[in-house]
Parts: sequence; C-alpha cells; structure tokens
Amino acid sequence: MTDLLTSMQAALGLPTTPIPFTSEGALSSAFAVTELACAGIAVAGQATAELIQPQTGRRPSVEVDRRLASFWFSTSLRPIGWSLPPLWDPVAGDYACADGWIRLHTNAPHHRLAAEKVLGPCTDRSEMTTRVARWNKSELEQAVVDAGGCAAQMRSWQAWQAHPQGRAVNGEPLVQFAHSDAAPHKPWLGSVAQPLAGLKVLDLTRVLAGPIASRFLAGLGADVLRIDPPTWNEPGVVPEVTLGKRCARLDLHRPDDRSVFEALLKDADILLHGYRADALEHLGFGNEQRRQIAPGLIDVSLNAYGWSGPWQNRRGFDSLVQMSSGIAEAGMTWKQASQPTPLPVQALDHGTGYLMAASAIVLLARRLESGRGGSARLSLARTARLLIEHGAGPQAALRPEDNDDQGLLVEQTPWGPAHRLQVPLKISGTPLQWTRAATELGAHRAQW
Repeated sequence: MTDLLTSMQAALGLPTTPIPFTSEGALSSAFAVTELACAGIAVAGQATAELIQPQTGRRPSVEVDRRLASFWFSTSLRPIGWSLPPLWDPVAGDYACADGWIRLHTNAPHHRLAAEKVLGPCTDRSEMTTRVARWNKSELEQAVVDAGGCAAQMRSWQAWQAHPQGRAVNGEPLVQFAHSDAAPHKPWLGSVAQPLAGLKVLDLTRVLAGPIASRFLAGLGADVLRIDPPTWNEPGVVPEVTLGKRCARLDLHRPDDRSVFEALLKDADILLHGYRADALEHLGFGNEQRRQIAPGLIDVSLNAYGWSGPWQNRRGFDSLVQMSSGIAEAGMTWKQASQPTPLPVQALDHGTGYLMAASAIVLLARRLESGRGGSARLSLARTARLLIEHGAGPQAALRPEDNDDQGLLVEQTPWGPAHRLQVPLKISGTPLQWTRAATELGAHRAQW
C-alpha cells in the first residue's frame, strides 16, 4: 500500500505534510478513487500555497472536501432545463472477442472510421458485437491501432506487468521534471487572491486531463487560451472543461495559422499539450523549437501510455488505459461481474489533470526563484500504476449524481443556465473562482 498524497507530494518536490480531508463518503470502487481525487486536488492546492509563501511571507492553509472532490471527478456542472450530450459515440464501449474482452474508443469520427475500416461499417452496438466476436482480442487490438484507431484489450495487472509497455511505465517517475535554459526575468504579477494573474497559458489539450489542468489554472487567475483544430469537437465535455477559458481554432498545417501559433507561443508562460509524444515534432514545434521560440517556457505534457517503451506514441484515453493496465479486470473480479468494470469516474484523467496543474505551478515557483523555465511529463498509465499500487479504499454509498444544488450560483452558458458545484478545495485567502462561463470551442480569436 502506498499513501497517495505522500507519493504525489514527493513526486512534485512538495513538503510531505498532512492536508486535511473533510466531510464523509467515498465512491464505491475496487480502488481508492475518492482518495485519488482528494490527493490530486490537494497537491494542486499545496503547490499554490508554496508559490504564494515566498512572495508574501505567508503560506496559506489548504483543505479538501472528500464529497465535493468525488463529484468534481465526475462532473461539476448541473444543467437547468437542458441536458448534456452523450459522452460516448453509439458504438464505443466493451465487446466480447472470441478469447476475451476489448474496448473500442470511437468518439472522434476518424477513430470510428478506423475501427470500421477493420470491422466494416456498423450502425449500432448489436452489429458491432457480432463482428467483434469473430476476432481474437490481440489481433483486433493491433489491427485497429494499425488503422489509426483506438482500442485496448482487457489485461490483468499481472499481464500488464509482464508486458513491455507495463515494464516501461514502471521505470518512469510519476512526474518527469527537467530544467531549461535561463530566460529574461519575469516578476510575480499575481496576488494572494489571484496568484496566477498576469500569466498566459496556451492550452493544446483535449479530452480530458489537460483541460482539467487548465481549468484549475484559470480558477487562480491565469489567462487561458485553448487552441483546437478546425473541425474538432467534444460536445459531451466542453461545458464541463471550458470554464474560465477563451477558445480558438488554428490549423497548424496552414502557414498563416502556424505564424499565429508561433506568436502566441512566444508570449506564453505555460504550454499544456496532450498530443502523442511525436506529434509536435512532426509539426515542426518540437522541444528544441519551443525553447527557441519561448525561452523560459513552462512546458507540461501528457500522454496515455508513458514516455518510453513500444507504446509511447500510441493513441489512448482513460478508459483504454483502465483496460490495458488491469483496472477494468480487477473491477470485474471485485464486483463479481461478467464484463469489464471500470472506475466509477474517469479518475485517471482527472487525477493526472490536477497533477499537471500542480506541476505547472511548481515549475512557475522555480522560475521565479531561478529564472529558468522547465518541463514536466505525465501519463495516464503512470497514474494508473499509482492508484493500483495503493490498493482498495474505504467504501461508502456516495455516488457522483448525489448532490445538493441549493444555494449554488447560476452560470449562464451558451447551452442554457446551469449550476456549478461548490469547489472542493479551500486555500485560505485564495478562492478558486472563474470570471468566464463555459463556452463553445472556437468562440474566440486566437490572440492574447
């Protein structure tokens, strides 16, 4: 058993001091999901307090509400008189192969096309079920991946430990920090109330960990500009994750849009990106190019399966990593179910998102002290290992949909009014708050 909070604090270089978790309850799961939620949010708050302390001579106190943390790891938004679109494409999900289970991730149109290139066009789950059943799980996983799609067969934790990628992930730290060259000094422009005021955050991330990170940074006063490709959309989560941000679109294959992006990057303090490990290199914005364009940049990146090993460039999402790493199989055993049983929320995404935010703030504090930029790399698979090794958590009848909307402020979104749940994190003197309501992708111009 590992202590989740202590492990995260150590990975971030934060003092391993206790942080109080208030209220009662935990999500029912084979693993300690509520503890992961509390620890991830706590270290993001602690990093903020450690940033404030040398600037003001005072270290704020931090505490996390267990119940609210659990809810925010599901969704913080409660629509009033309207409904969020479905999170999943109609044929996305788990299917029985001839020799076991596989998950197909088809939310993006090009990922669905890749699966149908292998399996043939399918109009519904029934048709997909029939076609998948003819395949061996390993062969189908590889065929979909080779076609440019996203799939993961269900493995046990033991099988993942024996897999070359599982072994590679085991050799990686939870957060991989690196320093960059010194840059012109940038003073702290924030305040106790808004410690990240004056900072520009360029957000290239999409579903779901990176947008969680940039939402947190926006709540502390940062100017967050999210950039998406021209046709990208994720309607099921956009109202959840665009809180506090401006959202624009650029096509980095077009020379004029590349020039706009380069100008944005030049003035950015923090860059968040969640492309596959080699994607920005192929676009001509690799590590060295980014350092030359933006000396002193704080560069925080995420991928699914880790930064070494044969799968470091593989497409992946939270639900797929749960299948690969043994989480879904352990859940099935724990629940005595007949099919894969994932975590009750997309906890790998949310947990890694708060770790990304904490990493950015830690690097900012280091830049204020030394004048040097830096980078941090994280992965869903490494967060999965942390959760699995921690083992089971307390069980209680707490469900993400159980909440009290009374007394909450109404947020006016483009889709209609909604309640935003109370924030689970308390930093004394530093209220987490957002000045912009959630918005549509592409609603703003690509400019600071």
